[in-house]
Amino acid sequence: MRIVVGMSGASGAIYGIRLLEALKDVFSWILALSPILLVLILMIGARWSAARAGAAGWFLALGVAVLRFGAGLDLIAFAQAKAVLLTLDVLYIIWTALLLFEVANEAGAVNSIGEALPRLTTDRAMQALIMGWAFGSFLQGVGGFGVPIAVIAPLMIGLGFAPVDAVVIPSIGHAWSVTFGSLASSFQALLATTHLPGSELAPAAAILLGLTGLGCGAMCAHVAGGWSAVRRVIAPILAIGFAMSAVQYLLAVVGVWNIAGFGSGMIGLLASFLLVRWYRTDRASPLTHHAPRTGPNAQDIALALSGYVVLVVITVLVQLVPPVHDFFNQVVLKIQFPQVRTSLGFVTQAEAGRPISVFGHAGAILLYTSVIAYAIYARAGRYKSGAKRRIVTATLKGVIGSSLGIAAMVGTASIMAHAGMTDLLARGLAGSVGAAFQFVSPFIGALGAFMTGSNTNSNVVFAVLQMRTAQLLSISVPLILAAQTTGGAIGSVLSPAKVVVGAGTAGLAGSEGLVMRRMIVYGGLLVLLTGIVTFGAAYVIR
Repeated sequence: MRIVVGMSGASGAIYGIRLLEALKDVFSWILALSPILLVLILMIGARWSAARAGAAGWFLALGVAVLRFGAGLDLIAFAQAKAVLLTLDVLYIIWTALLLFEVANEAGAVNSIGEALPRLTTDRAMQALIMGWAFGSFLQGVGGFGVPIAVIAPLMIGLGFAPVDAVVIPSIGHAWSVTFGSLASSFQALLATTHLPGSELAPAAAILLGLTGLGCGAMCAHVAGGWSAVRRVIAPILAIGFAMSAVQYLLAVVGVWNIAGFGSGMIGLLASFLLVRWYRTDRASPLTHHAPRTGPNAQDIALALSGYVVLVVITVLVQLVPPVHDFFNQVVLKIQFPQVRTSLGFVTQAEAGRPISVFGHAGAILLYTSVIAYAIYARAGRYKSGAKRRIVTATLKGVIGSSLGIAAMVGTASIMAHAGMTDLLARGLAGSVGAAFQFVSPFIGALGAFMTGSNTNSNVVFAVLQMRTAQLLSISVPLILAAQTTGGAIGSVLSPAKVVVGAGTAGLAGSEGLVMRRMIVYGGLLVLLTGIVTFGAAYVIR
């Protein structure tokens, strides 16, 4: 009896120790998650900006890394130095992409294209496809930052669409093009944070986003006229969708992913022009009398597109012609970082920071294009007095807030990765979700974009976590990262910040809830379908 009692006492002590260790692990996991939770609470609950919430998350990540995970000053310093390079790599594109858009916008190029499109048809569903889907994807490719909604929603109201529909259609329509849009700034963030080559990640991302694009087209038609409209224009949906998806895939896999979104939008518009002759009039549509009778002529449209033609030419030359590529990529900013270790034993191996080609970077290409496009539009007499000042002011106003938010998010993610916090979260996620992770993955990406308002930020915050979890579960990393950025692309258009912008342009200030309820239904269905596709593909791709 004494032996049995002794054994029971020892077992109880062991059980108690294990319970304490388990509680300690859970506490550490919650602490590791706390910076992300704080950003989520502040942005959604308190409605803080990404810059303010990101700064708060950065300070909390710093405290947790030092006090709980044993990060020293040297580790923090190197982590932040890497973060600076990653931030510059992403912002170089964002700043110059918005500059190019403002150069074209100030010249009236965007309005010229937008005013010409509705003249092609009076069919309600086809107008939704052309304006909200094809033109929305084009605008996301060259501008982003809420531009598709801001430009298209007022135009669609002018055509007779209800204000809520006028916001929902371009919002859902351009969702699929967010990752490779804005000159691929979100995809660049994915590459920068994971340190994986674009050639490895681009194919899976382009395929999954392309499939999502078909869903976006169908939903635009559904918003415009219900299931009867979807059935009536199913052929254009498939034709335009496959054309845009194929071009995006080809441009992404050959290495010019910075124009993949723009190129797919252009092809979408071209395909729309070819197909619209069979859908010029919908007799059941109340919008027939709203079709504009006048608009820009062919010469105006050609001039409007000239700046973007320059972008294609320069991109192809710099990226794909070896002598030109070598010439522009002679100066590269690159720093070698040493191995760092926490006091708890987590090691980050020595590695080079994100290399930045000063003159061959996608941001530099955009800068060259902006200068040439400005010269073209100025020579054509498209600028009024004070144009330069307005372009610079609009660009700075558009990038300052987002730049601060991205810098804070990148800094937070870098601290978490180097302190072992991301690795701990990945292990906990792998253990709790297991085989269902591939289904959950796009929801994680959507959550990150929903709370930050940006697919770029979502990729910065969650890409390494998703990658590490996929590695632990032996799931295809490119597939999971494709699911991450696809979910993030959808989640970005559902974010409260984007909804507020869209509602404001449509005169729905104060009625954002009406827009949000419609958006959540369509966006939630897209994320769900993405999760199902990813879950099935995970058993095919190993």
